[in-house]
Amino acid sequence: MTLSRSPLALVPLLLFLLLFVGSGLWYQAQGVEMPFYQISAPVAILPAIALALLLAHGRFSERLDAFVAGVADHTIITMVLIYLLAGAFASVTAAIGGVDATVNWALSVVPPALILPGLFVVTAFVATAMGTSMGTISAIAPLAIGVAGATELPLLLTVGTVVGGAMFGDNLSIISDTTIAATRTQGCDMRDKFRMNFKIALPAALVTLVWLFVLSGRAQLGDLPEADLIKMLPYLLVLGLAVAGVNVFLVLFSGVLLSGVIGLASVDGFSVATWSANIYDGYSGMQEILILSLLIGGLAALMKREGGLGWLIGRIEWVSRTLGAKPDSRRAGELSISASVALTNLCTANNTVAILINGSVAKELAQRYNVDPRRSASLLDIFSCVIQGLLPYGAQILLAASLAGVSPLALVTEVRYNWVLALAALLSIAFAWPKVKTKAQ
Repeated sequence: MTLSRSPLALVPLLLFLLLFVGSGLWYQAQGVEMPFYQISAPVAILPAIALALLLAHGRFSERLDAFVAGVADHTIITMVLIYLLAGAFASVTAAIGGVDATVNWALSVVPPALILPGLFVVTAFVATAMGTSMGTISAIAPLAIGVAGATELPLLLTVGTVVGGAMFGDNLSIISDTTIAATRTQGCDMRDKFRMNFKIALPAALVTLVWLFVLSGRAQLGDLPEADLIKMLPYLLVLGLAVAGVNVFLVLFSGVLLSGVIGLASVDGFSVATWSANIYDGYSGMQEILILSLLIGGLAALMKREGGLGWLIGRIEWVSRTLGAKPDSRRAGELSISASVALTNLCTANNTVAILINGSVAKELAQRYNVDPRRSASLLDIFSCVIQGLLPYGAQILLAASLAGVSPLALVTEVRYNWVLALAALLSIAFAWPKVKTKAQ
């Protein structure tokens, strides 16, 4: 049962955002580190769910059934299973030294005169392989800070380059939670979304590289530990299988299996028990986003049932038309999808949460305006990552600024890639590029 459009059904979502963002602002005023992550989203959403059940029509058992049906939605459950495998892969490969090996190898092949462009490429590669911007920044930002200290390169620019490269990889990686959320909510393959994203991200990255080359000057890298190339194989396997179109479950399971075998063969003290513990640690690391995905699925089902999402779509369309888009054009749909996820990300300071909240709205907009699911998934991921990498209160900027001891607000201006990507994405909407080829049935 879906009722007529009603803004009242969105009040629970506003309550969630108020609690999540409001607590962050309060902790920020108190000078607490990482203020927007003191109250976890899966906890902040509980009062919103209670309010949604209270406001819904019908018997309580019917309201609860609608919520549970949303939690058990096929898309949500599939997403959860992928999260678990992605977490396991990331945990095992890190435990066997795959991250360090990848970082050291990549930096060792960078010519000294191309430090900033090379640092961007290295970070982008590692983030694409790892599927996490936070993990990438944690691994590479200390190296970037050392580079800045040993050269005349500005610290803000050097660290901003790392943040930009990390967001490039977060946007494209097939094991990133943003990719998983975007593709599953829109109903398209990760390989197809990767190709669509790449055609927009690559020109933005090339422009950024030229910009960074001009800013590089003369810089030198010190000696780096020798990289164990064997430990890079799991990342290469996952990337290769994903691009080849292999089922994502098989891709991630193969990565976990190969990482464990390499660990057993080449890492001292690594045993089957250690392997098992690493896999479970990976599961645990995905706990927050896993729980949040389930709860948002239920909340979204209630909002849709009560007509809230229908009302929201109508408002977004009105804004799009006000900005000049023709009401029957794909451009109107694409602008609406992009604006909704960008505004939500500003409120939540979490790109995955923004995609999850907007997933069903974006899918309905895409169907209404004949926007290809690959395109809608790409826009969801791009604009959420653009905003996330430029938020002075977002986790990525806060982490990098904390490691470098600089102002988050000052660092935002030096994340050159995200500014270029935003422009590239807007131009892609304006000029309907890249062209979307209809898939053969």
